[in-house]
Amino acid sequence: MRRVAPEERDVDALREFGVVNLDKPPGPSAHQVSAWIRDMVDVEKAAHAGTLDPKVTGCLPVLTGTATRLAPALLEGPKEYVAVLELHARAPTDLDTVLAEFEGPLYQKPPRKSAVARRLRVREVYALDRLELSEDRRQVLVRIRCESGTYVRKLCHDLGLALGTGAHMGDLRRTATGPFDDADLATLHDLADALAEWRERDDETWLRDVLAPAETALTHLPSVTIAPSAADSVADGAPVFAPGVIDAEDATDGALVACYTPNGAVVCLGRLVGDPDADSGEVVSLERVLV
Repeated sequence: MRRVAPEERDVDALREFGVVNLDKPPGPSAHQVSAWIRDMVDVEKAAHAGTLDPKVTGCLPVLTGTATRLAPALLEGPKEYVAVLELHARAPTDLDTVLAEFEGPLYQKPPRKSAVARRLRVREVYALDRLELSEDRRQVLVRIRCESGTYVRKLCHDLGLALGTGAHMGDLRRTATGPFDDADLATLHDLADALAEWRERDDETWLRDVLAPAETALTHLPSVTIAPSAADSVADGAPVFAPGVIDAEDATDGALVACYTPNGAVVCLGRLVGDPDADSGEVVSLERVLV
């Protein structure tokens, strides 16, 4: 069944296919926070997009209901953090030069407590900026924009070695992930109050500010607009063929794309495998069917 336009959905449809740009508090795990939101929104399932350690705060998108199928799309996006680099001695005068040397591809091995295999891998740091330096030159506030899967704790340790002072990570806050940032975060209290306003007073205004249509989580992906008839075929498991494509953004071959009907409702996630301007042939191979 195709969905109505995102802006026309009622609250029940929104709860079943929505996303909360959560300001995760310190203490609970990302898994625990997702479980709380699942119970608060009263849906069968909820899932976070990108793990944050219990002590870490900030941007944690939580997908509700069938929107949990969108999680892979958010896991691929870039991340941004603000961290306190705790130096074990005074920062040298070449601090900014050393920070600049860590921009680009880096070799990293996950820490011992990591949930993934401890194999050497490459992750890219897109930008590493010093925001502040304490008076005693032992604490550095840095902003890190990096590839998904980068271990900031390991990055801080390696920075300390390069500076010759030793260092560890202090406080850490995620300020952006994929299409979400900290400009419009909602707390658990915001969500609870918005749900109460809706259930007790039939006022859904606040809830719509906190719980957004799941399509919000896909704005960073190239889009392909397909005909309603093609969407019906996708619902039955068929890939997207060229005759069903109405419009397509530029994307490299193999890129993850989101396919929509003309009303802006998402239909599927898939990989671009053909020319959208061709007269025939497969254009998008399916990865997640969302209708």
